[in-house]
This record gives sequence, structure tokens and C-alpha cells, in this order.
Amino acid sequence: MTAPAILTDVEGTTTDVAFVHEVLFPIARAKVPGYVHAHPDDPSVAAVRRTIATQRGSDEGSVTLDEVKATLVGWIDVDRKDTALKAIQGAIWREAYLGGTLRAHVYDDVEPALRLWYEAGVPIYVFSSGSVEAQVLLFRHTAAGDLTRYLAGYFDTTTGPKREAASYAKIAAAMGRAPELVVFLSDVVAELDAARGAGMQTALVVRPGTMAAQAGGAHAHRHLESFAEVRVP
Repeated sequence: MTAPAILTDVEGTTTDVAFVHEVLFPIARAKVPGYVHAHPDDPSVAAVRRTIATQRGSDEGSVTLDEVKATLVGWIDVDRKDTALKAIQGAIWREAYLGGTLRAHVYDDVEPALRLWYEAGVPIYVFSSGSVEAQVLLFRHTAAGDLTRYLAGYFDTTTGPKREAASYAKIAAAMGRAPELVVFLSDVVAELDAARGAGMQTALVVRPGTMAAQAGGAHAHRHLESFAEVRVP
């Protein structure tokens, strides 16, 4: 597969699912109550309040901080793709990364491939349900070093849901490229279907223990087991 531009997912694609669910999420879960208590006027905390109030048909002022804390913990437990939650998680992880207590996992083939693509002049972008801040922090603080120097830009759910074609059309427009000149790499077939619906090239990245490993052949996307299989001009 030859790539004029790369758009990559993170969880299960560049980074082990276990790092996200067994390292990042527990850190956020443990620290969310303290974060909410210390930042009651944070815009993301306010957004969670609005969501709770809307769901139960009440006034925002009736939503307590304890309810916000409990809601956020519950959302973390079910991996809810909520923009406010992702922003709060990003802020919590920033402290851990900058404090030197956290280093992000990337698969062994990721750094060499990113370096090769970058040196070949292929622009590389990231699209993840995690906030842009969380993405930058992850790639800046990996066990393989700072990988942000290879990356041209980042997209999160403020662009749109990852399983809707319109999100990928917006990303291609933001890149200034026709969708057919972008290759999207992910371990989730539904995301690849959406990207293909927008006109992008797609490849299912098959990592051990991920959704892709159980996907079978019931889809139209090329299989890759390593980023090294993506060729550059």
C-alpha cells in the first residue's frame, strides 16, 4: 500500500489497548474526584453538569460536584466517548507525563515507520477519541522518545464521531487533500468503513488482542500486521 498522506488511530493501532485501559484509565479514575473538587468552574466540568441536568430534566445548579465525580468515574468505566471527559482525562494525564511518572507505549514498528514516512515527505496525522492534548502528550512522552516531531496534526471528537463519514471528509478538507489521497489506519472496522465512505484509502491494522485480531474477513479493508507494510513514494 502506497501512502500520499497518513491518518492513524491510536488505541490498538499505534498503542497497546492494555496501556490505555490498564494504565491511563486507572490513573484518570483515581484522580477525577480530586480534579473536579479543585476545578469546579472548569468548562469541561460545567459541560458534564449540563449533560446530567439535561438527562434528568433539571436545572444545572441542582447538580452537585459529587454527582459530577460519580458520573465521570462511570463514564471512564464504560469508555464513553464524551468530549468533556476526554478533556478532563487529558488534563490529569498531563500532570503524570510532565511529572515523569508516565511513559506511553507504542508498538516497536511505529517509531521507525513514522521516521521513514516523515523523511519521505509524507504528512502524518492522528485521529483519536482522546483529546488532542492527550494525543500530543502520549506521542511526546513515549518509551521510544518524542514522536511529535514526525506528526503534522491531530484530530479528536470535536471534529466529529469516528464512525461517521462526515468526520473524515472534514479531516481531509483540513489537511487540504482529496480524501482518496489519504490512507487511514485503524483496528476498528466501523471506523474504516466510515473513512472509506468519505473516499479515503483504508487498512485494518491487526495487533494481538485487539478488535482487529477478531475481525475475520467480513470487511473490505486490507490487513496490515505492521506499519512497515505501508510503502511511501
